[in-house]
Amino acid sequence: MTPKPMTKTQLVAALAEEMGSEKKTAAAALDAIGALVGREVAAGGAVTLPGIGKISCRARPERQVRNPATGETMTKPADKAVKVTIAKALKDSVNT
Repeated sequence: MTPKPMTKTQLVAALAEEMGSEKKTAAAALDAIGALVGREVAAGGAVTLPGIGKISCRARPERQVRNPATGETMTKPADKAVKVTIAKALKDSVNT
């Protein structure tokens, strides 16, 4: 059975312990990182989180897609997608 993902409350508590600070400070730091990453990626940039990976935005061109329920082919307009590339260090630490 796959373990449940860490909740924000659990992450904040672990971050506070790791930093040796209060939960309020850790929560503010986590929220600030989330806001910064969101703004940068939404603007078309990329953010590298050392040891974790790179979060970037890439443009997807207009393309033909098929509705699996009806089989109908339609044109999906161009859009943007968020891409996460996992760092080699994290991949290696998981596979050891």
